[in-house]
Amino acid sequence: MFRRFMPHILVVVALLTVGLSGGHELLSQALVDLRFRLDNRPASGEIAVVAIDPRSIEAIGVWPWPRTQYAHLLEQLQRAGVRDVAFDVDFSTPSDAAGDQAFLNALQNARSSVVLPVFRQLDAAGKETAIHLNRPLPQFEQLAWSAFVNIEVARDGRVRSYAFGENDETGGAKTYLQSMGAFLAGSDAVKHSSFLVDYGIDPSSLPRVSYVDVVRGDAAALARLKDKRVIVGATAIELGDYYSVPNGRVLPGVMLQALAAESIIQHRTLLSTSTTATMAGLLLIVIIMLASWRQLSAARRALLIAMISVLIEAAALLLHDRYALVLDTSLLQIALVAYLAATALDEIGFRGLLRHVAESRFERIAMSIGDGLVCTDRDRRITVWNPGAVAIFGYGADEIIGQPFARLRADGSDTHDLFPQQEAALPATLLPGGSTIEFDGRRKDGEVFPVEASFSAWQGADGLQYGVILRDISVRKREAERIRYLAEHDTLTALINRNTLQSELAAMIETADAASDRVALLVIGLDAFQRINDMLGHAFGDSVLRAAAERLRTEIGNMGRVARLSGDEFAVAIPCSAIGGTVAELADHLSQLFEAPLDAGTRQQRVKVTLGVAVHPEGGHSADELLSNAHLALCRAKMDRPGSHVLFESAIRRELEQRLTLEAELALAVERNEFELFYQPQVELLNGRVIGAEALIRWRHPTRGLVPPGDFIPVVNTSHLSEAVATWVMATACRQARQWQLAGHDIRVGVNLSPSQFQSGDLAAFVSKLLTSTGLSPRLLELEVTEDILLHDEPGVLQTFNRLQALGVSLVFDDFGTGYASLSYLKKFPLDGLKIDRSFVRDVLTQADDAAIVGSTVSLSKQLGLSVIAEGIENEATAEFLLRLGCEQGQGYHFGKPMPATDFERRFLVAGDADRRQAGAA
Repeated sequence: MFRRFMPHILVVVALLTVGLSGGHELLSQALVDLRFRLDNRPASGEIAVVAIDPRSIEAIGVWPWPRTQYAHLLEQLQRAGVRDVAFDVDFSTPSDAAGDQAFLNALQNARSSVVLPVFRQLDAAGKETAIHLNRPLPQFEQLAWSAFVNIEVARDGRVRSYAFGENDETGGAKTYLQSMGAFLAGSDAVKHSSFLVDYGIDPSSLPRVSYVDVVRGDAAALARLKDKRVIVGATAIELGDYYSVPNGRVLPGVMLQALAAESIIQHRTLLSTSTTATMAGLLLIVIIMLASWRQLSAARRALLIAMISVLIEAAALLLHDRYALVLDTSLLQIALVAYLAATALDEIGFRGLLRHVAESRFERIAMSIGDGLVCTDRDRRITVWNPGAVAIFGYGADEIIGQPFARLRADGSDTHDLFPQQEAALPATLLPGGSTIEFDGRRKDGEVFPVEASFSAWQGADGLQYGVILRDISVRKREAERIRYLAEHDTLTALINRNTLQSELAAMIETADAASDRVALLVIGLDAFQRINDMLGHAFGDSVLRAAAERLRTEIGNMGRVARLSGDEFAVAIPCSAIGGTVAELADHLSQLFEAPLDAGTRQQRVKVTLGVAVHPEGGHSADELLSNAHLALCRAKMDRPGSHVLFESAIRRELEQRLTLEAELALAVERNEFELFYQPQVELLNGRVIGAEALIRWRHPTRGLVPPGDFIPVVNTSHLSEAVATWVMATACRQARQWQLAGHDIRVGVNLSPSQFQSGDLAAFVSKLLTSTGLSPRLLELEVTEDILLHDEPGVLQTFNRLQALGVSLVFDDFGTGYASLSYLKKFPLDGLKIDRSFVRDVLTQADDAAIVGSTVSLSKQLGLSVIAEGIENEATAEFLLRLGCEQGQGYHFGKPMPATDFERRFLVAGDADRRQAGAA
């Protein structure tokens, strides 16, 4: 029973595979393209093309042309007596005033209908994937019709379908716009669907005249256009408006519009039949094959399949020609091909074919794989030896087949420990392979090398068989050793690296504790090494580092370990019992060691070193602590005693304790509400009107009074308090802005974001909840970000920014120009504006470089659609100069220092209300 239905099952499986994978689409398109070639027809002659061809471009001049050209063309077309005129040329941006006026006059005087293009394109701002609708200039659109000209390109890169029209949702209202092809065809149907263009219509039969002939008033050209619907567009290759179409042709966009119009005029808007027709056809084929499979011989069955195939295509061609219907016959033809293959398989013998295919496949795989493949009989004598095994061991197949597998082992020992020992429980099929093992093999030339082998066993026709996959892993072993070396050593100096030092230092400490010894760690920094890199180049700097490493390694020898920690820092770890003196004497000795110049390549270079020293146990109980304290001592030495050494002591850590004390006081300040927000005005430079305020945190200490921000902000930003303080600042600023909004003052409040707000929690959700709870309008909240935030997690920050902008909140880049990648961030992130750092504004009147930077920044921002505010404006002259550069907003002491909210209200809001009342009374 199963054998009887096997061919039909194979056909169904083939159809499911092809249908689900979409592999039939190429065949479907090829068959439709073939029908286009068989069902060729001429154009109706109602549509004519005025071509902007190479001859026109050569005669008129470099593209784009002034609009006076189109005005003159339109006048000539009116003289020719055309019915309609469609322009496939962009009229969405202003040209010179005279040209625009000339074209406007031509439109006013036109007696025939004129249609101008509307097209969708990516937003010019380049943000995300927003689509912008380009329409003709309003003065042109009032005197002409509008039509869509967008052309849909299929997945295979060819244009196959064309839309009747689309909805225009500009301004919130839906308006149906025809496509240009529908307009030219005179169709008034409101359809949102697409149709297949009939490429059987010969594009060369479309009446076509050169643009330059029409403009020059050539009588023959004008006569060809009389009573025609005319479309004007580019056909010159250099203008790039070309598309791939079926049957390997490439057509300009204006010809595609004309062919679409011809398809409508000739009622050749091709439509695809439903899948029901295809499924019915497949069912009919299966029924015919089921009924005839055993009644017909293989030859007659093949003839029947061929006849059905021809009949199907004849029917599809008839539907295409008479009824403009496209029948997808690809799956039908695939089913027939599958039945033809099944016929051949049935004739050959399916099981025998499968066995032959399996054997051939195994042979091809065995002989082509790069690994060694060896098969043996139950006595472990070699029966199969592929080229991979020849390459590994050097033996030819004639030398090794029939030999015991033990010959491949370096020691020639028995192989019972290698092969699976499961013969007693062998099933009739493949046994699971033994575990992958390694052993030493011997090549034909006697070389011993490591081999990795995977064993398996199965019951074959000749009894138990074994299979072995062999790999020469000598290269892998060497690479593993190299990787281990690279993981533990510095590649430039061949010294151990920081990770290895920490491991060996921990072991050294453990040994010292057991022997009541001490361990000294000296961190050595090369002074002014960056200057060497800058002046003499990094290659020479590398030579200096190698020479310094070699000098330390030679001096320390086996007494301790020398490591390279980072760019210009080295470390020496040594038991104190091996020093032969005090740690201070060793430090002095190492300093004096570098008084002699280093041999760095072709020249000698003098360098000085500074050392930080920590001694276990008083300088640290663990490797990490000892390394940390030695670094602290090095930092202190570089600040206080460069060129010498400093031994770590508790006083060095006192600064850290002071910081911890300050953090504790700040934590209390959060609990006691000792923080306040001051507000600095942001104004329009043109009229001095206050439009916003930046919220700045201040700390009113109970005993020290108002603490300057520079004394505590750096500590806050790097402590666990950062998120709590930043949350309080944003919530307080939003509540204050809402109070001003309720009082009738739309003051935009700027809040500085902290990196911690991106590292924990959901910032966008918090802002949304805060806006809801306070009732503040999102447009009155401006969040300021700095480069250190953008560097944290670009994908995560970008997602947060998109969500914040969706809420209606503005995002501004603060301290612009002071980082390393500000320009790239303007492209990557959805920003609304930027703030020019005060370092550029301060000397803008006296420093030409600063003025150039500010001017370029303002110009760039305007091109990107970003607002700009300048910080640090200290006088009226600076404000006026910035205004002349195009900067419209400013902030600085000239307008007002940061002040409490009550003072801000009294100075800028209440006073402003009074001024407006006086102006109203006057």
